[in-house]
Amino acid sequence: MPDALPPSEHRYGRRGFLLLVAGGASSLLWAGPVSSFLSPLTSAGSQLVGNLFPVGGWRIYTISGSMPIFDRKEWKLEVGGLVARPRSFTYDELLELPRAHQVSDFHCVTGWTVHGVRWSGVRFSHLLDQVEPLPEAKAIRFVSLEEPYDDSLTLDQLRLHDVMLALEMDGQPLSRPHGSPARVVIPEMYGYKGVKWLTRIELVAHQPTGYWEALGYDQNAWVGHSNGYSSA
Repeated sequence: MPDALPPSEHRYGRRGFLLLVAGGASSLLWAGPVSSFLSPLTSAGSQLVGNLFPVGGWRIYTISGSMPIFDRKEWKLEVGGLVARPRSFTYDELLELPRAHQVSDFHCVTGWTVHGVRWSGVRFSHLLDQVEPLPEAKAIRFVSLEEPYDDSLTLDQLRLHDVMLALEMDGQPLSRPHGSPARVVIPEMYGYKGVKWLTRIELVAHQPTGYWEALGYDQNAWVGHSNGYSSA
């Protein structure tokens, strides 16, 4: 874990999200694809609705105003970049990989938490064994079906014991609001690092800037130690 941020660090969290909401409530009227210029405003509208109508403790946010639809026959997870054997995985192929299970808390940077979430899925080590990362690969980029949502982790972060490619939540296949068919779970970081509706994974030499980081959020989103929060 990194050291707590200095007092001068700007706090990004509930305050930042609410500022986006104040500027983008009108985005609730929009539907369909939107440009990367408009997506922060659409995200703000989604956050407003999610906060007003939580479901089971969850507040469901999107950045485009709509959620991708999972077609089991057509969907594939592409894994490429700095690997020796790039390939794609069907949903059924992912189900055949060694299965992992865990119970962990989910923390949103806006200040809410869902405790004791039961996740099932695949450890990334088993997935990467299939593609053989090259020595120069140092980070991994996750790309969502919900454009332009993406984010990344270093390979060291990816190797934390409780990071997984989740396929199920609370004993059921991931629902559409929770990122079906596959999402990233990293309990030690805030939820915006857990890309939902995954479609592509790229191994890269340098960690890229993700969607939320481009808006001012921390690259290393450790719970309690980033975005202006400090547990000290």
